[in-house]
This record gives sequence, C-alpha cells and structure tokens, in this order.
Amino acid sequence: MQTALLLIDVQQSFTQRPYWNDTEVPAFLARSNALIAGCSARAIPVVRVFHVDEEPVGGPFSLSSGLIRPLDGLAPYDAAFTIQKHRHSALAGTDLSIRLRERGIRRLIVAGIRTEQCCETTTRHASDEGFEVDYVTEATLTWDMTTPSGNTLTAAAIRERTATVLAGRFATLCTVDEALQRAT
Repeated sequence: MQTALLLIDVQQSFTQRPYWNDTEVPAFLARSNALIAGCSARAIPVVRVFHVDEEPVGGPFSLSSGLIRPLDGLAPYDAAFTIQKHRHSALAGTDLSIRLRERGIRRLIVAGIRTEQCCETTTRHASDEGFEVDYVTEATLTWDMTTPSGNTLTAAAIRERTATVLAGRFATLCTVDEALQRAT
C-alpha cells in the first residue's frame, strides 16, 4: 500500500508561543529526524505541512513573520510537496486529499506539532476520508495545558489521552520503527 508521511506544523512559529519550552524538543526532534530518514531511505514521500494564519499581521504564524520555516534542528529533507493550512486539519480547506489520492497514497504516517490539536485532528479527518493512518506518538510534540478547572494536564497525559482516543478507531499507534516497517 502506498504510504506518505505527513509532517505537520514542525515550524519555527511555535517558539514564539508563551507555552513553548525546550524540555521535550530534543527527543521529539530525534524521533522525527529518524522518521524522516527512514522514509527517505524507503522512497516514502514526505509532505511538509505548515500552519499559516495572517491574523494578527506579523504574528508568528503569518508569512511576514519569517517563522513559517522548519523548526531549528529538524533534519533537512526534500518534501514531495508543501501544504499551507489555515485550520487544524491539514485536509480542511486544502487540496491535500486530492494530491495524495493522485499519487495513489492510501496510508498516512502522521507526526508533528501539536499532538492533541493538528496531529489528532488531521488523523481523525484522514480516517474519515478512508485513509489508513499510522499515528507516531513519539514523533509528536505538545506542552502542558491548564484544564478549565485550573488543573495542569501534563504533556505526557495529553499524549496518553490522544493515543487512547485514536487507537483502534482512527489510527494504528506506532513507534517510528513500526511505522516504517508497516510502510514497506
């Protein structure tokens, strides 16, 4: 089955967000870079997805910011193509689904930033559109969040919650190695 890697929002813009911290970035980059290298070695196309939002003008997700570029430390790679999205799902309001289907892609490997937001939303959307999805939790990144009741939900708890709601319903949970094995 033809597979593609969707590398979602791994962009410098996030370093300007108030919740940004580097604690989990090295591990995330190591796993993401291993996934990119593995896909490149197997001729699996890597699709670069950037989130672009022109409001506010000059904000970290606007094109004028200069931050719509790969996150520092991400290994360089030749993208099969690049999508600029304006919503949480990389499939909403873009031609991504058409471009994937034109290439015969039926399985997606999902990785990127933020675990519970754009990566999870894209995974659910892709599953609903009939793609098989391998969700690589170890190659996603998020940060602690404050719940509506004022408690802290740790990044680890967010990853576990995301894995729980996706597993067996919308995606197959995979390590980097497992996703690469399934793609060959």
